[in-house]
Amino acid sequence: MNPSSVAAAPSTSLERSVGVFGAVMIGLGSIVGTGVFVSLAIATGATGPSVLLAIIAGGILATFNGLSSAQLAAAHPVSGGTYEYGYRWLHPSLGFTAGWMFLCAKSASAATAALGCAGSLCTLLGIEPGAWQRSIAGIALGSITFLVLGGIRRSSRVNTAMVLITLGSLVLLIVTGFPPGIARGGITKAPFFQPVEAEDGPVEGFLEACALMFVAFTGYGRVATMAEEVRDPARSIPRAILLTLFVAAMLYVGVAFVAVGVCGAESFSRAAIEQEPPVERVAAALELRGETTELLKGTLRLGAITAMLGVLMNLILGLSRVVLAMGRRGDLPSRFARTGARKSPSQAVLLVALMAGGWILIGELKTTWSFSAFAVLVYYAITNLAATRLVSEQQLFPRSFAWLGGASSLFLAFWVEPQVWLFGLVTIAAGLLWHQAAQLRSRPLRIDPRE
Repeated sequence: MNPSSVAAAPSTSLERSVGVFGAVMIGLGSIVGTGVFVSLAIATGATGPSVLLAIIAGGILATFNGLSSAQLAAAHPVSGGTYEYGYRWLHPSLGFTAGWMFLCAKSASAATAALGCAGSLCTLLGIEPGAWQRSIAGIALGSITFLVLGGIRRSSRVNTAMVLITLGSLVLLIVTGFPPGIARGGITKAPFFQPVEAEDGPVEGFLEACALMFVAFTGYGRVATMAEEVRDPARSIPRAILLTLFVAAMLYVGVAFVAVGVCGAESFSRAAIEQEPPVERVAAALELRGETTELLKGTLRLGAITAMLGVLMNLILGLSRVVLAMGRRGDLPSRFARTGARKSPSQAVLLVALMAGGWILIGELKTTWSFSAFAVLVYYAITNLAATRLVSEQQLFPRSFAWLGGASSLFLAFWVEPQVWLFGLVTIAAGLLWHQAAQLRSRPLRIDPRE
């Protein structure tokens, strides 16, 4: 073989440069933005003050799923997450379904993050969002895409800085609001299980809230989808996932307690419907001195902007790695499997940016978030099923955890609005038709991603 032709062959490998701390920051960067600034208010509207229990239930389910993701990523540390695990341990159709659901749901979530960032920036600058919001969201998407194209090292450093700003703003809100939250007792002023919208009964509303809050934890999956870039994955990934889930749970419980305690469930949940940042409504309800309230609001707006940018960045990172994996197997054109000089899958990143850009034009917050809940729950049902197929030497945790996680994910998937899960089933069917057609017209690249 001609050595020069070997040297000229396009690379498909990625660089292992992320440690435990960086992986935790990637996980938190994917979680705390839409989780705190979107999902908490919507879930509160579904179930009322019992959102605190929904957070705990969603966190337990996320832990089961996280343990399955961790041991799968440790056993098979390649990019693509459950898309790859489905292919390796289950069936190509299940692997494709996982990747397809992830791409559809999370590209919509990326658009939601971009729009949320634009709304917060308009508020911070005193601009009426209106037509400006989509334009600013497009600029944010373009800027983050350019940053991600620079490679994982630079992206990881910027992400860490944004996550630390976001965490600081939320800790300030919790510390400031905890005493008033206890004193006002907003959690005990209404029936504990009481949907604000009253469209469903208490049981149905609580289960929907559990599903929504589970999605608010699932950013930890970005650690698994980027396993090919994590140093010592067998050790680092399980630790990073568990640390990410613990920190996120503490933040959610703290913010929810302060929000419902100070504002009451109805006022807090309606903030999202009325397009007002929910945590800013909490800051206003604290009734601090004027200057202090404005300072807290400004800090939270800055935290919201960095949180949404962090979510956007980590979604582009994670989604592009799934596109990379799908390109390797021939489920997408092979050009998306190539990496450039900076070990970044540039064409995969650009495809993800285009998908998110399309959602920016047509996305609607609550419907998008509910569809994301259904798709992600299906994704993790497949994750857990794959984990049950690991041999004893690869099992880091009891097999019963994977069965519990899988059954719970599949059960909760059908507690979102019926029209949403029906649309989700149609989306799965359309994806499988595409998969069959792609397999007939192309042959997968013969690439071992572990090389």
